Amino acid sequence: MKEIEINSNEAGQRFDKFLGKYLDQAPKSFLYKMLRKKNITLNGKKAAGNEILALGDNVKLFFSDETIKKFSKTSEEVFRPVQKNTAKSKVKLNVLYEDENVIFLNKPVGMLSQKANREDTSLVEYLIEYLLDSGQVTREELKTFHPAVCNRLDRNTSGIVAGGKTLSALQILNEMFRTRSLEKYYLCLVSGKIKDGQRICGYLKKNTKTNKVSVTKEKRETKEALPIETEYTPLFVSDHVTLLKVHLITGKTHQIRAHLAAIGHPIIGDYKYGDFKINEAYKKKYGLKTQLLHAYQLCFPDVELVKNLPNRQIIAPVPDLFKKICIDKGVNNNGCMEFKRSSGFDL
Repeated sequence: MKEIEINSNEAGQRFDKFLGKYLDQAPKSFLYKMLRKKNITLNGKKAAGNEILALGDNVKLFFSDETIKKFSKTSEEVFRPVQKNTAKSKVKLNVLYEDENVIFLNKPVGMLSQKANREDTSLVEYLIEYLLDSGQVTREELKTFHPAVCNRLDRNTSGIVAGGKTLSALQILNEMFRTRSLEKYYLCLVSGKIKDGQRICGYLKKNTKTNKVSVTKEKRETKEALPIETEYTPLFVSDHVTLLKVHLITGKTHQIRAHLAAIGHPIIGDYKYGDFKINEAYKKKYGLKTQLLHAYQLCFPDVELVKNLPNRQIIAPVPDLFKKICIDKGVNNNGCMEFKRSSGFDL
């Protein structure tokens, strides 16, 4: 017999949904049969499966250990993406802030935010590994709830990724991203001179075969074209490059990269949407292989979840190579406070 006490990450869902997660190898017909025969009970009583679980509810599975093992994934199957990393290859996460509910990470260039393929290891897996190692979550708990991230960055875009350690935190964060009640700001170094800030609008269409998007000013005669809005402010301008602070108003695939390229100012290092000759010159001089785009700031509304954040914001230092190139272009010498703050310089 197995006895389970419902915790805060399991409460609020239907009983049958919970059982489907815990005994994920069992057919639904088997679960409902066991409910009818009272081999599965809720708070000592017969249940139908449509009950909404509450914190502290008691679930009993009157099965042998062999039956439970048969109908649920083993620890090795559940945690294989995490456990495949050896001690030497473990990734040390750059944690910007964390408490019992949320965690904000500075994702490096080259790391996936979430899996693209089953065999991938992404920031989500590294996060779970971190929470397991620090004792913040157990393997048993991961059978019915997985901490996760709430926003995605391109593999070769660095910066802030927000994560929820609890179900309620995930729900609140996801809702803020969905409704755009939080503000997302990026730093990028683009080709050419941009003297004035602007809010630009357009329409974006994605080609799933090439994983590339196209942007137009006017709406196309297709349902796939999505409206986008991007706002930018120049922080530093030289003869050949501009450091931009970008407010991402809508958040579509490759939006900043494609939108800036569409107005003639591609991001330095962006081989998909940028200028090949310019990128090759930066590669030769600095070893740059990816776009200089960094998600550096999140500003939150006044909600209880982030009450302990200083000024309700998170700022992520830019990568060393990004900082090196900007300084070489004269950004630091010209007193760009925004860059100094986001790159980790003392003001």
